[in-house]
Amino acid sequence: MSKVVYLNGSFVDYAEAVVPVEDRGFVFADGVYEVIRFYGGKPFAAEEHLARLRRSAEAIKLDGLPSTQELMEAALETVDRNGCVNATLYLQVTRGPAPRKHEFPASEVPVTVFMIAREVPRPDAERVNRGVACITVPDIRWHRCDIKSIALLPNVLAKQQAAEAGAAEAIFVRDGIVTEGGSSNFFMVRGECLFTHPADEHILAGITRDYVLSLARKLQIEVREETFGMSEVENADEVFITSTGIEVLPVTTIDGKPVGNGVPGPVTKRLWQAFDDSISKL
Repeated sequence: MSKVVYLNGSFVDYAEAVVPVEDRGFVFADGVYEVIRFYGGKPFAAEEHLARLRRSAEAIKLDGLPSTQELMEAALETVDRNGCVNATLYLQVTRGPAPRKHEFPASEVPVTVFMIAREVPRPDAERVNRGVACITVPDIRWHRCDIKSIALLPNVLAKQQAAEAGAAEAIFVRDGIVTEGGSSNFFMVRGECLFTHPADEHILAGITRDYVLSLARKLQIEVREETFGMSEVENADEVFITSTGIEVLPVTTIDGKPVGNGVPGPVTKRLWQAFDDSISKL
């Protein structure tokens, strides 16, 4: 349990942190967010996360964010005040409190900035070695998935459907094209080539996704950012998913059918090892 949260420039006891009932994040999901991973108390790719936060804010015309330096200092102190070592820091910015009206507030309203840190262990080694099951679901989300919006109801429903099916993740399929997971990016390996959906409006280009792509290129693994359908996935040799929380996680079954030979493959293992090595050097 987090003891202290950051709220609008102050550090507040968890039980005493409140926001106005008409905050636009509450009534309209009018806001954006990021999740930053900490290993051994050190942030991983924090600058990239904060840059994406600013891009998301600009995309929804959300002004008034604190500077990147202010956000970074607040994030570090939030983690430190909670005594976190291996943790995630959730950072949310909304358009702030104003009488409920769809249009932006007519007068200037200060944004609401909220951060909370929780101790989160690294993914279980046995789970990584065994791989996980996924299911596919229709991608019913809006057409700006590249914005890290707090409006996540379709993702919530997909993740719940996966949980009820005993699966680790729901994989979105839009018009026959595999896009990404409910809270992850999706990768397929065929032969020695790594495939993933291009970073367009149909996916959120994950920070871990980009990092894994850079690792793949360093390992001289061919990378193709292009669209593909489920028929290609069904013939894949390997599949894995990535995110800030799960890192690099092999997928061994999709909709009850085995991926490849049903065990984590060599390309996935190489990329996981390269990612693990990077973490150890922080």
